[in-house]
Amino acid sequence: MTRPKVAITMGDPAGVGPEIAIKAVNAPRVREACVPVIVGNAQLLHTLAGRLGLPFKADSAHPDDLAEGFDPEGPTVVDLQTVVIDDIIPGKMSPTCGHAAYDYVRFAIDRTMTGDFDAIATAPISKEAVNAAGIRFPGHTEMLESQTGARDVVMMLYSEQVAVSLVSAHLPLSRVPRTITASRVERVIRLTHANMSLIRGRSPRIAVLGLNPHAGEGGLFGSEEMKDIGPAVESARRSGIQIDGPIPADTAFTPRMLDRYDAHVAMYHDQGLAPFKALSFENGVNITLGIPIIRTSVDHGTAFDIAWKGTASPGSLITAVLLAAKLASNDDL
Repeated sequence: MTRPKVAITMGDPAGVGPEIAIKAVNAPRVREACVPVIVGNAQLLHTLAGRLGLPFKADSAHPDDLAEGFDPEGPTVVDLQTVVIDDIIPGKMSPTCGHAAYDYVRFAIDRTMTGDFDAIATAPISKEAVNAAGIRFPGHTEMLESQTGARDVVMMLYSEQVAVSLVSAHLPLSRVPRTITASRVERVIRLTHANMSLIRGRSPRIAVLGLNPHAGEGGLFGSEEMKDIGPAVESARRSGIQIDGPIPADTAFTPRMLDRYDAHVAMYHDQGLAPFKALSFENGVNITLGIPIIRTSVDHGTAFDIAWKGTASPGSLITAVLLAAKLASNDDL
């Protein structure tokens, strides 16, 4: 079987993205699973690899020459010369680096849409740096939604131990209740079911969390469970999805519940991601659901405090690349 071509965006040049990208493409299991292609800055990557004593033998490709293909035996860097290495201060947020990180993502999306790549795995960006560059996106998910023309995109965090999809993501808590509609909850359930079916190779069992304490306690603490979440769960159940809910969020991630369910649908960002990262911070993967291309990502940020120091773990990015390759090839990890 032909190995899928996975574009690995380098992330913010001043963060840990370049280091973990180098380490990821050096991993034998990554090279076995796919043809890894870093979208970033070749000079920076070679300079950093030399500084950290990391092996890095990679060909460089001009952005206009992708039709010629990639070396299947070694990593390739698509060299977007959007930032000068002398302008980068490791660990320092800057609009220049924010714009470069955005350019890497934009290029990877465009070329995956046209078929030059089979999937994307993204290293972390700084939302602050991207916005300081005048690019008004809260994060990768919103960039993907805008550039692919998708609607109702869903963020899911996945590991072998736990998977969580979010009804709302990068929103102030004050706006969350307005996003909890029966149609939105049901869409998240159905996308979660479809993607977990691919990943697991079987029909998953899903738990849907309530928004309010004790899942509303029969309306005592809120009405969203009875008005929107419950009807969405019932509709999904009638279509054959194995699902329970709404259940109280404070007991949703106990060992017994983790054994019972393949995935959880959470109503807002921290409700789902706080327990997820407590359980799977080193090997979690962010998957964007509801877009016409495959995109995975690390589940952590730029880690400016350890940038360019050689201590960043590539575990999450390696897992993201492997999962992107799996979804692209519909094969086993």
